[in-house]
Amino acid sequence: MCGITGKLYFDCAHPVDAKLIRQMNSILRHRGPDDEGIWTNGPIGLGHCRLAIIDLSPTGHQPMCNEDGSIWITFNGEIYNHLDLRADLERRGHHYRGTSDTETIIHLYEEYGRDCVKRLRGMFAFALWDSQQWCLLLARDRFGQKPLLYAETAEGLTFASEFKALLQDPAVSREINEIALHHYLTYGYVPAPLTAFRQIRKLPPASILFWKDGHISIERYWTLRYTPKLELGEEELAERLLTLLREATRMRLMSEVPLGAFLSGGIDSSAIVALMAEVMDEPVKTFSIGFDNQSFNELHYARQVAERYATDHHEFIVTPDALAVLPELVWAYGEPYADSSALPAYYVAKMTRPYVTVALNGDGGDEAFAGYDRYLAVKLAAYYERLPLWLRQKLVAPLARRLPEATSRKAILRRFKHFVLATNASPVRRYARWLTLMSNEDKCNLYTPEWRARMAELDSLELLEQAFSLADSTDFLSRILSADVHTYLPDDLLVKMDIATMIHSLETRSPFLDHRLAEFAARLPSHYKLRGRTGKYILRHALRSHLPDSILHRDKQGFAVPIGHWFRYDLRQVVYDVLLDPKTLARGILDGEKMRTLLDEHVSGRVNHRHRIWELLMLELWFRTYIDRPRAALAGPAKGIL
Repeated sequence: MCGITGKLYFDCAHPVDAKLIRQMNSILRHRGPDDEGIWTNGPIGLGHCRLAIIDLSPTGHQPMCNEDGSIWITFNGEIYNHLDLRADLERRGHHYRGTSDTETIIHLYEEYGRDCVKRLRGMFAFALWDSQQWCLLLARDRFGQKPLLYAETAEGLTFASEFKALLQDPAVSREINEIALHHYLTYGYVPAPLTAFRQIRKLPPASILFWKDGHISIERYWTLRYTPKLELGEEELAERLLTLLREATRMRLMSEVPLGAFLSGGIDSSAIVALMAEVMDEPVKTFSIGFDNQSFNELHYARQVAERYATDHHEFIVTPDALAVLPELVWAYGEPYADSSALPAYYVAKMTRPYVTVALNGDGGDEAFAGYDRYLAVKLAAYYERLPLWLRQKLVAPLARRLPEATSRKAILRRFKHFVLATNASPVRRYARWLTLMSNEDKCNLYTPEWRARMAELDSLELLEQAFSLADSTDFLSRILSADVHTYLPDDLLVKMDIATMIHSLETRSPFLDHRLAEFAARLPSHYKLRGRTGKYILRHALRSHLPDSILHRDKQGFAVPIGHWFRYDLRQVVYDVLLDPKTLARGILDGEKMRTLLDEHVSGRVNHRHRIWELLMLELWFRTYIDRPRAALAGPAKGIL
């Protein structure tokens, strides 16, 4: 894992200042503390901060060039099939100087041009300069595990792994993107390709940006296909699934430094630990996070797996005091980000790093095999709609509206209320009810009249509807899974894991995001993913000899945080002080009286606004970190913002 930076001037007579690349690099040293490199040549400059995983020798230094120095690359990621690719390239006459997978990308580009990305099996973001063709290629992996941001300015193109590095370039504006912030309040993250900054864009997953002759083009090189469905028996499908997952896990054990695994106690991470234990010569090092609030604590499940496979197990308890790290988290993410599980992710990474440099995880399993409760909710909605219309409208729905927002995370009443109130919408918008933190109506109720008028014509749910339209299947579950792969997975989950781990110089790898495994899973008939009330049916079946029943048949819990409780007690004064601060209200977005009502309702227990309070808090702390401070101060977290 690494941090990459670079700048290209459109005017070939304008040289890149190496000091700028060096400054951009310096902000990313947490991503690569082991080595640093800078290369400039006239209007192009590339930078690299290295976390050494493979080829620890000097031959792995980046930016890296080919034999004649005509091609240069700065690369972040791991290519798991690089040895197979290398063998083929050597047969074709290519000569290597080291053992790095970075060198393989260079030779692959020499052989296949920009189609080289189609042959890569792994996670990556890279920038490649071809001086003979006088062109620049930016590329990102299929699922978006590795970030790549860019800004097109009047003078050129600037790119980097993180916002804070990109903003070291004075040519890149910090003007906010109001539309992006409006969408953020719906989803809790800014949907790609937008960012919170008007001039900065995210390169979408499975995409390349190509610059040549003054023109920029962006093209997608891969799409996950859900058809045609596989027509095989259950046992054969389970066997093939286990073979692919075992191969994906084995490939991700490639490392010259210590590695381990995150273990939540859920099916996905437990499966990875089980398969690691099959092939490793020493006990797997496992790392788990928990809370003193037992309704959010999964440590006892993680211990069952750790004991079964005799792992070298480590645990950490997060308390409300952990929120002292909020300024660092806000600085790390670079734009408003409201997934509260970033907090335990941060701490499990911090706990893990002293022991290992690489950790495997279970990311992607829910999106591949229908593991979230919301998938079942959509299925049940179809049965609910078979009830007589008068019964739903006159009795059930009015009753649901009067129910309080229960404070327990697993509360049946809360789940029933959300289920009923979502069933009258279109299928897509019904699903959105389970994905969004605020509806358009919710946001407008909190906005000032001026801001409400500016956002009146924007419907954030249209973004989700567009994602649904990308699916190549008419099967509704497949369309839901496809939409999550295009939105929630890359824009929320993978952002969380990359930033929370790389701030501690820790690399994470996700076997479930192996694209060959994902392609197999996508083509499974839906009844092998969601059968009755059981999600991940075929995955549970495939793992029946590897995991205890208590793990295989437990309900989905997730990486949740008891923020609702914290906001009522330990952090009550903090949220009042920040969200009702005159500085906050002077931004012209939130109405002070409505904000106070929201906070009062939560503290009294009448309504559980925990997610809304969290995302509003993250928004204001982002303003104080990235907008209010001088550009030079972005090199570190903001002090005194809480």
